[in-house]
Formats: sequence, C-alpha cells, structure tokens
Amino acid sequence: MNTMNYKGYIGSIEVSEEDNCLYGKVLDLPNNTAITYEGTTVAELKKDFEGAVDDYLIYCEENGIQPHKSYSGTLNVRISPETHCRLAALAKRAGISLNAYIKEALDKVAVL
Repeated sequence: MNTMNYKGYIGSIEVSEEDNCLYGKVLDLPNNTAITYEGTTVAELKKDFEGAVDDYLIYCEENGIQPHKSYSGTLNVRISPETHCRLAALAKRAGISLNAYIKEALDKVAVL
C-alpha cells in the first residue's frame, strides 16, 4: 500500500477505477475518528489529505479535544530476559545503544 505523511499523520493512497479517482484515509486512528480525502490527480489527493488533516486539527483545537495521531514513534515490546541480554551484548559489540541497535534491525526488515 502506498502512503503519504503530513504533520505526523499517515494516509493511504487508493485507486477507484470505477469512479476514476484517487482516495484514502488517515491510518490507525481510533474507530470513532475518520479522516478521508480524494482527488483526481496525485497533487489533488495530497492537497485534500493535507486540508483534511488541518481541518481535523482545527476542529480539535476549537472543541478542546486532544487530537489522535497515526503513530507516536514509541513502541514497547516485551521480550524474554535472555533475548534482552543477547540484544544488549550485540548492541555493545556494535558500539551503539540497545535502542539504536533494535531500530536499525527493524528498519532493515520494515520495508514496505
């Protein structure tokens, strides 16, 4: 799936051959929150996506609502103490922090 990013929000890019248009929605928001957009060109889709995100942020500000984001960039993962120890040793051997080591490993496999 193709995506685009704006102000920390990740939006999908879909094609409707039936309607001859592009459309999408902001990903990974709570079920009660939907941000959608469309366009006939990539430029129009991007503009409508950015406008929809801006409208959502304005709505939240005007109504005292904490806006939701697609992803925070923080992920807590539970692993065994043995795996934790092995990862820490590998990170030390590589001369980087455990966090940096895990991030590099995930970046290698998280290719869309």
